[in-house]
Amino acid sequence: MDVKLMMQTEVGEVYEPFARARGSSSTMPQKRNPISSCYIHAAISVVRQHAAALMDAMVADHERSTGPWEIEWIVLPEAFCLLAGALKQARFLLSGLEVDAVKMRDNIDMTGGLVMSESVMMGLGPYIGREHAHDLVYELCREAIREKRPLLDILVVHPEISAHLGRDELAALCDPADYLGHAAAMIDEVLRRAATGSADRRLQSPAKTDSLRIASD
Repeated sequence: MDVKLMMQTEVGEVYEPFARARGSSSTMPQKRNPISSCYIHAAISVVRQHAAALMDAMVADHERSTGPWEIEWIVLPEAFCLLAGALKQARFLLSGLEVDAVKMRDNIDMTGGLVMSESVMMGLGPYIGREHAHDLVYELCREAIREKRPLLDILVVHPEISAHLGRDELAALCDPADYLGHAAAMIDEVLRRAATGSADRRLQSPAKTDSLRIASD
């Protein structure tokens, strides 16, 4: 769903891998539709409905069920096929996902700094109290919207704020790159685990091959 939404013309932040004529339209040649994402969404939606059918398969009467468990014969094979197809499309999608970092930054900057209001509020909190900082930043955000001015320009001239924070400090609070929390550490951990998992699989592969050869002998 995220990929489909981010591929919209108005957003334009990511795109599925390009393949000639893939995702094009019969009437609008410029279109680049999220084909894999649509397949994934459709397949998983059906699997979700199959889960309800499997709940019925759990209902049994007396010592042996008189029929509901046969639901599994229909639902489980279909669910596995649909999930396999969804995973195949997901692998393709992620293998060549195109990310437009410049457009992402442009979209963040579209609000003129309003998206960083929480950062400003938290930065002001130690000086004037969090609740007061919340209400003050709220009002200044409304002012920025009314006057169509960047939030930073509104902040730096407010006497209650400038008494504690200068322009450079406020600019840092309004910079999305300075408000990522633990995102970088979390990404590093995911990549580390992925690399470790790949290494573990490489180490296990020869042993598995040997076992299969011994079994076949």
